[in-house]
Amino acid sequence: MVSQRLSSFCLAWGACVLAALLAGMAPASAAEVTLRFAHFWPAVSGPHRDVYQAWADAVTQASGGRIAVELYPGATLTKAPAQYDAVRSRLADVTATIQGYTANRFPLSQIVELPGLVKNGKHGACILQALYDDGLIKDEYRDTHPLFFFTHGPGHLHTRERVVKTPADLAGLRLRRPTVVTGALLESLGAKPVALPAPETYPAMQRGVIDGAALPWEAMGSFRLNELAPYHTEVGGLYTLAFVVTMNSDVYNALPPDLKAVLTAHSGAAWAEKAGRVFDGLDTVGRDEALKAGHTVVTIEGGADNPAWKPALDQATDAYLTDLETRGLPARAVYARAKALAASCSP
Repeated sequence: MVSQRLSSFCLAWGACVLAALLAGMAPASAAEVTLRFAHFWPAVSGPHRDVYQAWADAVTQASGGRIAVELYPGATLTKAPAQYDAVRSRLADVTATIQGYTANRFPLSQIVELPGLVKNGKHGACILQALYDDGLIKDEYRDTHPLFFFTHGPGHLHTRERVVKTPADLAGLRLRRPTVVTGALLESLGAKPVALPAPETYPAMQRGVIDGAALPWEAMGSFRLNELAPYHTEVGGLYTLAFVVTMNSDVYNALPPDLKAVLTAHSGAAWAEKAGRVFDGLDTVGRDEALKAGHTVVTIEGGADNPAWKPALDQATDAYLTDLETRGLPARAVYARAKALAASCSP
């Protein structure tokens, strides 16, 4: 009888010790908010690791673990063109996406895509973030809560079977275009633009649906496209793309003031510049990968200002600005400010 009581006591005491040990191992405070962050870059890519995961880790740390961030890379939560709307409808809480994937919603923001404005990702991030901070494009984001803006580095031309040295070499080529703006640029040069989000470019090129793509060097590495396109034409200043990291407004507004302050501290120019720098570094990685594989890289002297390329690009720029002006938008005022920022922002 005594031994049974002793055994029961030991079991109960052991359970108490185990519970105490487990309690000591538990985190000091559980997350109060979990943000679902969706984007379309692969989970193994540099942007996922060095921008979005880095941002998530920094927010979690700064909040003392009160904000957790669940990342959904590779368009696993929603397809690339639908990610902005996914945040609006709260399918996702945060996204990193390309404004031009949602056609005609961000026409003033997409002015940054026009030729000759952006030198690299850091430079473009400074320009685009400042356009937002100045209030010139702010109204385009009234249905979400933007965190920071940036661009990728220079977009180039990458082809499967044809070396491109002049606009004449583009005649009839089916080239992936990311947005309507870049599509108009490619069309002005004689190519046949095909609308495709970045994640769909590899299978389209592999099947021969397209002959090449307009992409930055970063994407050639991130989406493994150097495996398929051995010819590359660098037209410096040809185009870039506007990106935004933004979150659902209701989710943001429901946060307590101290957690809003954490997100504010991880928004704006500092994170815009960080993202731009990451993309610049990844451009170097993608280009080096192509060179190591023995690919042909043609660099156009003077870039977008080259006499063979400039007339068509200038015409496409003027056509875009004129179209926005006819729709009542202050396109030329925003373009003028973007050019002034391009002169003052450090590359």
